[in-house]
Amino acid sequence: MSKSYLREMLWDSLIVLVGTAVYAVGLYYFVEPSNTAPGGVSGIALLVNYCTGLPVGIMNAVINLPLLILGLIFLGKEFIFKTLLSVAGFTVFYDYILTPLKFPVYDGERLMACIFGGVVTGLGLGLVFYAAGSTGGTDIISKLVHLRLPHVQIGRALMLVDLVIVLASVVVYHSTESALYAVIIIYVSTQMINFVVYGGDSGRLLYIMSDHYREITDAILSNVDRGVTLLSGEGGYTGAHKKVVMCALRKTEYHKVKRLVHTIDPHAFIIAAESYEVTGEGFKSGNDDE
Repeated sequence: MSKSYLREMLWDSLIVLVGTAVYAVGLYYFVEPSNTAPGGVSGIALLVNYCTGLPVGIMNAVINLPLLILGLIFLGKEFIFKTLLSVAGFTVFYDYILTPLKFPVYDGERLMACIFGGVVTGLGLGLVFYAAGSTGGTDIISKLVHLRLPHVQIGRALMLVDLVIVLASVVVYHSTESALYAVIIIYVSTQMINFVVYGGDSGRLLYIMSDHYREITDAILSNVDRGVTLLSGEGGYTGAHKKVVMCALRKTEYHKVKRLVHTIDPHAFIIAAESYEVTGEGFKSGNDDE
């Protein structure tokens, strides 16, 4: 092993531990007191804790144990090491630091608890994912399924698993609102994860098809100061050769460019796609992650 690799592993491990600690605080301080179970293995652990009183961290580790064994067999050791570090760290932080010290919890408005619970847990998970780590559970399942069945869309299956856990919270907590608030936590957490992992340089990727591609290109270059790439296309029906204008923009620039294009050609065909990360001139530097 080279020294640079060891330094990178140590740095990633530190980020995984910090992210896991933040995630544990979010669950303990906001989510558990609000009687919600926002999916995943931790959601199951919260439900089991509510019914039996068994420690959340230990239950999280017990459920993850067979998944970790499978992951060790079929996935890389580096990934499993970081996952094991996160699972063990979560148990220590939740059961042996926060709980014994009677760390104060938020007992205010339930909606605020869910919103900020989503923010804090999303921040923690985002840090773990940023370091190429995992908190176990559905992350391991998704990688195992993709390894064996690469063409299967596992996103819907995992979403279904989370849905079952969320619906189970209605029965356990005897409250329909528990499921509704869990959806809020999941949504806010997902947005926070995307922000942490992909950064603030997300934007829009535009594909513009128009016979006035040259005027549109010049207008974008002069009025928006964004780079433009011309792609060669061919009409599937007519077989005619066309130029496609491709341009990466910040979200705040999208509507300006859209109006600009339609001013030049009202019949222009525009496809706008979400781009979670854009690196290069005018956006984030390509070596910012180093």
